[in-house]
Amino acid sequence: MSATSLPKNTRQFNPRRVSSRKIWQASFRYVILVIIGLIVSMPFIWMVSLAFKDPTEAFAWPPTLFPQNPTLDNFTNVLSQTILPTAFLNSTIVSLVSVVTNLGLATLAGYAFARLRFPFRDVLFFVLISTTMIPAAVSLIPLFLMTKGFPLAGGNDLFGHGGIGLLDSLPGLILPHVVGALNIFLSRQFFLELPDELAEAARIDGAREFSIFWRVYLPLAQPLIATIAIFSFTGAWEDFLWPLVVTSSTDKYTIQLALNSFQSGGNIQWGYMMAAAVLATLPLFLVFLFFQKYFVAGLASGSVKG
Repeated sequence: MSATSLPKNTRQFNPRRVSSRKIWQASFRYVILVIIGLIVSMPFIWMVSLAFKDPTEAFAWPPTLFPQNPTLDNFTNVLSQTILPTAFLNSTIVSLVSVVTNLGLATLAGYAFARLRFPFRDVLFFVLISTTMIPAAVSLIPLFLMTKGFPLAGGNDLFGHGGIGLLDSLPGLILPHVVGALNIFLSRQFFLELPDELAEAARIDGAREFSIFWRVYLPLAQPLIATIAIFSFTGAWEDFLWPLVVTSSTDKYTIQLALNSFQSGGNIQWGYMMAAAVLATLPLFLVFLFFQKYFVAGLASGSVKG
């Protein structure tokens, strides 16, 4: 059949037309994503802008997105005249200890639930995961009483009486963040996905269970380690309610309580507050920037396996 005998409504395949259509579709998606990204990041951009403005420019009308005369006075005043440096140090200690304890305890518990056989294993795991459904406000009072009655701490005797326990102390701030049930769940699911042949080969070579965990499986768990580190650090760093309840002296304040102190008076210094908020956000940004490679790799691996 010749080309002239084809129906008029029949169109020949045109690669250039298909390629142009794909380019337009991709461009449209990128434009939508850029718009959404700007909308989501606008509060952060405005926060950074206010942090570099003097009080006169901060309340000028109409407002400007970028400071006309950038200044570092807000940062220097915040770091020299407030409790922010001490609070920053306290939050850093609490968050780093939380990361270390979660990496140690959650991975060990997750490996045990995934690889070991012991009585009532599934029941214990079900009870553990059930605790994630309990609201934080419900467990606040029991946790407070446990912290106050901690034995041999803060003037308490062996039975937890006579003193304040771990209240108003860094260990008391760390206590709720020592290990998270969600991190144990993530560890268990990760170790379940790894092949059993690795452990069998190590046992043939005479390796004990802890050596199998430490030398065989843990080196493969970089995505898991990154995920637990990010969740543990951000959870401890952003916690506001527990430090508010357990601390009473300003030298034990965390960064979130220090930020809240800028709103305690009637005259709010928005430049100071935004500068402090920028400083409080930087560690979270750096932690995610450091671990994002392994975190994204873990997400991609999970999507492929699923």
